[in-house]
Amino acid sequence: MEMLDVVIVGAGPAGLAAAIAAKARGLTYVVIEKGALVNSLLHYPTDMVFFTTPELLEIGGLPFTSPHDKPTRQEALRYYRRVVDTYQLDIRFGEKVTGLQRLGDGMFRVTSDAGARGESVRHAHSVIMASGAYDYPNLLNIPGEDLPHVSHFYHEPHPYYRRRVVVVGGKNSAADVALELYRAGAEVVLVHRGERLSDSIKYWVRPDIENRIKEGTITARFNTRVVEITPEAVLLEGPDGPAHERADAVLLMTGYRSETALFREVGADIDERIGAPVYNVDTLETTVPNLFVIGACVAGQQSGHIFIENGRFHGEVAVKQIEARLTGRVK
Repeated sequence: MEMLDVVIVGAGPAGLAAAIAAKARGLTYVVIEKGALVNSLLHYPTDMVFFTTPELLEIGGLPFTSPHDKPTRQEALRYYRRVVDTYQLDIRFGEKVTGLQRLGDGMFRVTSDAGARGESVRHAHSVIMASGAYDYPNLLNIPGEDLPHVSHFYHEPHPYYRRRVVVVGGKNSAADVALELYRAGAEVVLVHRGERLSDSIKYWVRPDIENRIKEGTITARFNTRVVEITPEAVLLEGPDGPAHERADAVLLMTGYRSETALFREVGADIDERIGAPVYNVDTLETTVPNLFVIGACVAGQQSGHIFIENGRFHGEVAVKQIEARLTGRVK
C-alpha cells in the first residue's frame, strides 16, 4: 500500500499543475487518471482552436510556443505531453478512482480500479480532486435522449455531410458546431430555449452565426425547448405551440458538469443548486479537512465558468496549504 502526502485525481491541466507544485515542494504524490493525459482536451472537436493565447495555457512555467495567436487542440495536446516529460510527473493512466474514505487517523483511503491490472489502495494525508467536468453532460432528461443518432459530444463535421442536424444550445459550443456543420455541407437547425444567443459567445463568432441565421442558411428556433427525440425527428415546444423538425442526427450542446459521487461518499457538503462541492474560495478546501477541489470541479453544472486560464492556478493554492500542514510551517 502506498502512503502518500497527496493523491491528485485527474490529469488535466489543473491536476498537472498541482503535481508540479507537489513535486517542487518535495511532497510524495501520485496522479490517478481514468483515461488519457488531458482527457477532456482529447475529446474536444478535432480541429478546435482555443479562444485564448498560448501563454494563458501554460503551467509550471514551461513556455507554450505557437505560430498562431490562438493555439489549436493538437498544439495543446503536444504541449501538455511536454509538460509531463519535462517534470517527469508520476501519473497512473487507465485507473479510475472508485472509493474515497476518511480514516480515523485523519488519513484518506483512496481505492482505484485499473482494469486488468486490478485494484489499488493508497493512503494519503490529503486528496486533490481535479477530475474536470467533460465526461458528464447536462442531460435534458427527455425521451429519446439515448438514441444512437443523439450525442452530447461533437468531434468533426464530415460525418454529417448532406444530413439534417438539429443542434441544441445557444452558447459557444452550439454556435461553433452549427457553423462547422453548415460549412461542411450539413443542413443545420439550431434550437435554443432562450430568446436569443448567449451574450457569452465569442466576439468574432457572433456576427458569423447571426448572419447565417439572418440569411436563412442556418435555421434558428428561439424560445423553444426539446420535449422528445424520435428516430426521425425532434419534437419541440415553442412560441407557436408544438412543432417538430426532421433530424438525421441530434447534437445536444448543453454543457457539462463535474461528478460529485466521491465528494458525497466522504461526507463533503454539496451546493445542490449547482451540483458542486462547498469549498473555501481562498484555500480551495472542501468541508472535509484536507480534501481540496480544483479546476472545473469547483463549478459543478456551471463548469463553463472555469477555464484553463484560471483553473491552472488552483493546484498551487491547494499544495501550499498541504505543505504548510505537513511541515507545521505557517503559511
